[in-house]
Amino acid sequence: MQNVLTIVLGGGRGTRLYPLTKFRSKPAVPIAGKYRLIDIPLSNCINSDLSRIYVLTQFNSASLHRHIRATYNFDVFHRGFVEILAAQQTLTSSDWYQGTADAVRQNLAYINRDDVDYVLILSGDQLYRMDFRELIAAHEKKGADVTIAALPVMKRAASSLGIMRIDEHGQVLGFLEKPQTEEELRYMQTDPDWLSQFGIQAEGREYLANMGIYLFSRKTLVDVLEMTDYRDFGKEVFPASIRTRRVFVYLFDGYWEDIGTIGAFFEANLALTKPNAAFSLEHPNAPIYTRARFLPPSRIESATIQSSLVADGCIIGSGSVIENSIIGLRSVIGRNCVIRNSIIMGNDFYDLEQTRDGKPPMIIGEGSYIENAIVDKNCRIGKNARIVNTTGLTEMPENQYCMIRDGVVVIPKETILPDKWCL
Repeated sequence: MQNVLTIVLGGGRGTRLYPLTKFRSKPAVPIAGKYRLIDIPLSNCINSDLSRIYVLTQFNSASLHRHIRATYNFDVFHRGFVEILAAQQTLTSSDWYQGTADAVRQNLAYINRDDVDYVLILSGDQLYRMDFRELIAAHEKKGADVTIAALPVMKRAASSLGIMRIDEHGQVLGFLEKPQTEEELRYMQTDPDWLSQFGIQAEGREYLANMGIYLFSRKTLVDVLEMTDYRDFGKEVFPASIRTRRVFVYLFDGYWEDIGTIGAFFEANLALTKPNAAFSLEHPNAPIYTRARFLPPSRIESATIQSSLVADGCIIGSGSVIENSIIGLRSVIGRNCVIRNSIIMGNDFYDLEQTRDGKPPMIIGEGSYIENAIVDKNCRIGKNARIVNTTGLTEMPENQYCMIRDGVVVIPKETILPDKWCL
């Protein structure tokens, strides 16, 4: 697949994931205890024999640079690469990326090459597993200029997604971002019988949603971006392209989740702890890759752990109870702690003693209680702290210690909570 170039879009501010994006770009946000969001699309590419990849970023990209540099190294006999293309001033542009299409436009010099036939454009904040070789084969079979991966969804989800209307051949006739009125929704409906011919039972899913996965023939992509000033694929490029280009859908009926908000991120992570989870981290033929770390096995001292994921290098004290939670790399949890329905992102290093400048150890102190919360990396939680949204607030502005978004308490990276702290 050396004729396919992949672009991963990761340049947005990630405001919907704040404060997890306070010190890092969105693709660098940890997931499932040991991975980063960027590992999902990159692993899908590698498992699909796609190894020429650019990641577009512009905000807080230092940690993402480190992760990619330490993880995705191809040998000298391989033509593959994973490289960061950060927004930069050039002779032709002095602006930051102004949208998804503009981000790609500003990097056409890397794309418009004779050895590239197709350009695959991916989002950096979705959880799914897809063999892109099947998408490419469908694109070639149809003789398409553009192919958009499409997921059947129900009416209640359609109003928050880009929805496509198609003909009997799967060619896109209409594209509407977030249809709201009943008239718009009726107009964008897909006949369930059309889905059934592909072995997909609609079961009320009568709308085809844009998954943020696009395959362009290179010449088409270059022409569209050079001839227009469109900034966004969904809002501008596709509605215009369907009038003059052969735009088709590629049907996908597997697990797919947009994890661009705190609520969605939280729920998608915790879903991984369930038996027979819809998204399996253990898939034998399509693993999720990440940075190789040389960490000791986790040590569990007479603790009770149920329906949880525990990453490498953790120390869990005696008497602690962990339920339906994710415990990230190098987490150190004191005795008699209770952690329920929470994500503990772990630590970048061990720091088990009080520091010279008086900071407490980088641990969760004994007797602490954490529920429905995200504790970001390198936090120092005092003894008998209570991190729980007892009042049921949906939102609370960020303060010195925490923030509440979508009903989830978030402790930002490197926060220090004193002994007996409570919300």
